Amino acid sequence: MTDVTIIGGGIVGLATALQLKQQRPGLSVIVLEKENRVAAHQTGHNSGVIHSGLYYKPGSLKATNCISGYHMLLEFCERENVPYELCGKIVVATKAEQVPQLNTLFERGQQNGLGGLRRLSVGEMREIEPHVAGVDGIFVPQTGIIDYTQVCEAYARVFQRLGGEIHYGEKVEQLTPGNSLSVVVTNKTRYETKLVVNCAGLYSDKIAQLTQREPIGLQIVPFRGEYYKIRPEKHHLVKNLIYPVPDPNFPFLGVHFTRMIHGGVEAGPNAVLAFQREGYRKSDINLRELFETLAWPGFQKVAMKYWETGLGEMYRSFSKSAFTKALQELIPAVQEDDLIEGGAGVRAQACDRTGGLLDDFSIIETDRAVNVCNAPSPAATSSLSIGKTVSEKVLSRF
Repeated sequence: MTDVTIIGGGIVGLATALQLKQQRPGLSVIVLEKENRVAAHQTGHNSGVIHSGLYYKPGSLKATNCISGYHMLLEFCERENVPYELCGKIVVATKAEQVPQLNTLFERGQQNGLGGLRRLSVGEMREIEPHVAGVDGIFVPQTGIIDYTQVCEAYARVFQRLGGEIHYGEKVEQLTPGNSLSVVVTNKTRYETKLVVNCAGLYSDKIAQLTQREPIGLQIVPFRGEYYKIRPEKHHLVKNLIYPVPDPNFPFLGVHFTRMIHGGVEAGPNAVLAFQREGYRKSDINLRELFETLAWPGFQKVAMKYWETGLGEMYRSFSKSAFTKALQELIPAVQEDDLIEGGAGVRAQACDRTGGLLDDFSIIETDRAVNVCNAPSPAATSSLSIGKTVSEKVLSRF
């Protein structure tokens, strides 16, 4: 019998496990991970950016967790010798009509307590990024680069050093909540546990539904983000990080340029519907999961609302020239031949029945479970803060 069983060995699950053992060393905590390593899905496929908290509505869970999590992450990395670099980024308005949204971003950043934010003239942008094109910009000094798989491996090491256990290759197949104990059955073992913490990412809605009888009212819709890499001889075009002004009506940041902590430059991602929850390639299709997505009333409303943007994203997915054209708005010198096909990630985006794409983190509690049901970007940056929030909810039960 275990006090707490955490489902999912991504960055939020491991951060929660670590926070629990640090705050209550005597608690027995295990992490169940279906793969043979940590950070196998969302965490290990992201772009490796340390986010500053610029974009998020002041007072939202995203804003408060990002800013506190940012400082906690840097302190952890210093202590555990995880490499990172605070290189800063610029956010660029490429058209005059984007300037009001850039103004809003600047005000949000100030409200969220970001010191050192600077408005940039065209000349100042060129001093930082000589090849960038734009009419106005912001410099964000807090933004950085990191390898979140390495962060997860460090979380796991410290958690295990404190007496926690990680069980790999264990996929949860059944979960039965009881009055005093819940039973978790994996492909290998049966566990009895006082409390379940669901950090299952792309399958968090499925696990959450097992913890209660009533419908949870949301479903994970998987969006694949595809990247290109810039050829080494063209790395000089990008010094650090270059982002566009995001479309306020679309819950993704738009294609951008990211220098990587281990070298190289990535360009992307787009945002296209994935035809299976762990569908990292265009050819990955799971008919049952695809049907579940298409049949969800909320997704149908999303598709009607964003069909034009969605078609553009899908076109860019299949057209390298269209992808290049989007990147050329930021750096006109980038050519199609400069791009090499890179990796892809899948974002677990929670969608409610009314067609709302949840913008904020979502935590659903039941008597025997705490379910983290929406933890998109900046969850990696925010992980220790989210883990602290979840662990406090857990510890209030003991």
